[in-house]
Order: sequence, then C-alpha cells, then structure tokens
Amino acid sequence: MSVCNFVSLCLSSSPKQSSGHDKDTSGFHHTLRQISNVRAAIHLEGVYNPERKTAVEWRNEVDQSHSQGGLRLNNNEIVIPQSGLYFVYSQVSFEVNCTSGDADTDPNALVHLSHTVQRWSLSSGDDYRTILHSARTACQKTAGRDEGSWYTAVYMGAVFNLMKGDRLQTVMEERMLPDLAEESGKNFFGVFAL
Repeated sequence: MSVCNFVSLCLSSSPKQSSGHDKDTSGFHHTLRQISNVRAAIHLEGVYNPERKTAVEWRNEVDQSHSQGGLRLNNNEIVIPQSGLYFVYSQVSFEVNCTSGDADTDPNALVHLSHTVQRWSLSSGDDYRTILHSARTACQKTAGRDEGSWYTAVYMGAVFNLMKGDRLQTVMEERMLPDLAEESGKNFFGVFAL
C-alpha cells in the first residue's frame, strides 16, 4: 500500500504538461524504475545455538538485521536472487578464557579461532566451496589463575561474481561456538549487490 501512495504522491506533485499523455506517464515510469532499482542487501545477526554443531545461527528481522531486493535467509543460508557482483562479509566475535585447566593436554597451547564462508552453486557441482576464510590466534593458555577473558573478532569480506540460486553459509569448529560473544552487533553475516 505504501508504494501505491508514494507513486500517487509523485504523480500528483509533478507539474502537468499540456503537450500530451507521454509527459504525464514519464514521471510514473521513472518512479517505478527507481523503486525497482533498490539494491539487494541482507544483514543478519548471529547467535550461539547448541543445536547447530558447525555454524552460528543467523537471524533476520532482529536488532539491526534486514533484507531487501530478493536476498533472503533460508535454512541458515543466504540465497542469491540474481546473477551479478556482490560484496560478501561476515564477523564473529569471541570471549575466550586463556587459563589452562587440569584437563588440557598442552597447558601452554595457543588458542586459535577461525571462521569460513562457503558457497554452493549449480556451476560448481554438489559441494560447498570455501570463498572466505580467516583465522586468528587469540591468546596463549597460561597456568595462572583467573587471567580473565580475552575478546577478539574475526572479520572478512570480498567481492564475488555470484549466480542466481547460489547459497552462502558459514562454518566454524564446534569447540569455538560456545565462546561466541553474545552482545548485539558482534556477530553478523551479510551480502549486498554492487
């Protein structure tokens, strides 16, 4: 309904030309072109869900998340509506305890964190292929007591030529998922058309 009101407002506020029907409808067609030229974009918020063993659970329509232009979330994957160039990005943030416990096999081990975005495409067969991967060493385990938590984020983003129907998903090691930071805006996954 709001699109109809917008189009109606645009038509009623444009000056009428006495030279004929073509001038009156050109404003209408221009307005429709502008509405249809909305860039496809999606920005999802991520949370830890113990049911998901290898990925952050992505959510739309919460906090700052949104979608437009045909990009959508389906089964924890972003589905590409049209072929073209897209910027793909993702960030996960962690709160890591770097104190080694009695059960640690190597009490001085480095704590590594990683995050991956994979693409499934008809053009690539039935397998998901990694298109983005980032890893970071957060800290080294220490034998001291109550060293506190370390906070770190893994961010990545790049431009890709994606095809209509491609699906994008994120993957993480199960051991890292419980360490996800829980604050809003810390974990996100998105795509926008260029």
